[in-house]
Amino acid sequence: MAYFERIDASTVRPTPHTGGAWAEHEQHIAPAIGLLAHVVEVDRDARRDDGLPLARISCDILGTVPLEPCTHEVRVLRPGRTVELVEATLSHGGRAVVVARAWLIATGDTTALEHSDLPRIPGPDEVEPWDAGSVWPGGFIASTEVRRRAAAPGRGQVWVRTDVPLVDEPHSRLAAAVGLLDIANGMNVLASPREVLFPNLDLTAHFFRTPGEGWLGLDTTVSFGPDGHGLTSSIVHDEQGPVGTLAQGLTVRP
Repeated sequence: MAYFERIDASTVRPTPHTGGAWAEHEQHIAPAIGLLAHVVEVDRDARRDDGLPLARISCDILGTVPLEPCTHEVRVLRPGRTVELVEATLSHGGRAVVVARAWLIATGDTTALEHSDLPRIPGPDEVEPWDAGSVWPGGFIASTEVRRRAAAPGRGQVWVRTDVPLVDEPHSRLAAAVGLLDIANGMNVLASPREVLFPNLDLTAHFFRTPGEGWLGLDTTVSFGPDGHGLTSSIVHDEQGPVGTLAQGLTVRP
């Protein structure tokens, strides 16, 4: 069973694997964000044959969404031969719930320039398994395998993977990886979610390299400010090293 099942060209049905962590009768937004990355790529491939890669996705989360069929639509905001800006929207009952904007950027040979000083983290074989369900309920968390090294409240590294397909149709590794990113906000909590609410209102990920197969790593720091705002910042890894960065803005509610 995938996270989403295709009903028609613009409609999908969420399965129980999408069950949320804050409320189990609502969708966890992680698979929904992956779905939007997927439909951006499907739209791209219907329009062009060069596989223009997705290098950034920025999502605004406009509200909660129940475990009910949702529709999606895609539009090109800035067409181009080597760079495009594409917007994808997920809606339920005529109401937009997530809007994603993705920059698609052509590839070129920069092997001679390849470099990153982003710090590496211990590999998945060096980190102990962790039961994320001990902190969070819901079908999505239950569908993942997590390994964690916690350094302090709000600071640590996790590796995550799942054997659940994003959707019951062919999709890319990038879309599947994007569908796991939103888990970062709950893996190294600064405060117990039983005492403080800290949902994220957005998610932005930049990739300088497409994530490879296998585990996805997140080197995460959570920060709370004095006025009800927070930020979860992560360096994103695959098993070969860093691939990009991730930021999630939080509303903190004691």
